Amino acid sequence: MSGEQFNDWLSRFATEVERTGRSRVLVDALAFAMPIDRMDAGWRDANIIPRYNAVGVERFAFLMPTGMPAIGAPPATDGPAAYPTAYFGTRGSAMDWLRDG
Repeated sequence: MSGEQFNDWLSRFATEVERTGRSRVLVDALAFAMPIDRMDAGWRDANIIPRYNAVGVERFAFLMPTGMPAIGAPPATDGPAAYPTAYFGTRGSAMDWLRDG
């Protein structure tokens, strides 16, 4: 997946979050077919995060592959996000966090 294809995916995903009005979001990143260095964080911060903020996202969780250093780190806001993001190694732990609060 190229960086441009990834940005297209992010846009389509944000459209679905907007359409459904979900305030708690889970992204299963176990099989992303793109090296992380192709992600354009500045583009995401300018074009995607404001859409999540506008729809009222309250929590954003990623299900990550085993060994990812971010797994288990305390939830935190990222860039211009108005909501915390957390990284999990199991779907169950991600769902538990999304349901809390």
